[in-house]
Amino acid sequence: MTPEPNKEIIENLKIAYAMELETVQNYIAASINLDGVRSEVIKNSLEADIAEELGHAQTLANRIKTIGGTVPGSFDLKRAQDSLQPLEDTTDVVGVIKGVIEAENGAIAQYNKIIQVSDGIDYVTQDMAITLLSGEEEHRREFIGFLKEYEND
Repeated sequence: MTPEPNKEIIENLKIAYAMELETVQNYIAASINLDGVRSEVIKNSLEADIAEELGHAQTLANRIKTIGGTVPGSFDLKRAQDSLQPLEDTTDVVGVIKGVIEAENGAIAQYNKIIQVSDGIDYVTQDMAITLLSGEEEHRREFIGFLKEYEND
């Protein structure tokens, strides 16, 4: 049985876990589906980030189990990344970049929520969320830079 103070933390960790796995799926799709010479840098960046996002999911899964939860299976994972779904125009690099930024904003918001709900209750989870937040902020910054370059063309 999950101790009561951990219940809200575990639920928020599960949300972040689902988001990370969904990001992995969508980064794989985008890194393969994008076409065109201008897409190579974006595809390479997404390919590199797949392992990092999967690592985030594994970190979250371990923490869920450690504090008394059960890691959810695929049937229990919500999907919500509309902006990262495969685009009809496979050369729409800007569309993918904007989708990545939106997904990173969602992850950043979720990690900030975990930081808040674990404050004063579970400092290990809070520290983990701060570390994961840092990675998401760096990735968002990279894609904001990509967007600036494409919008200046």
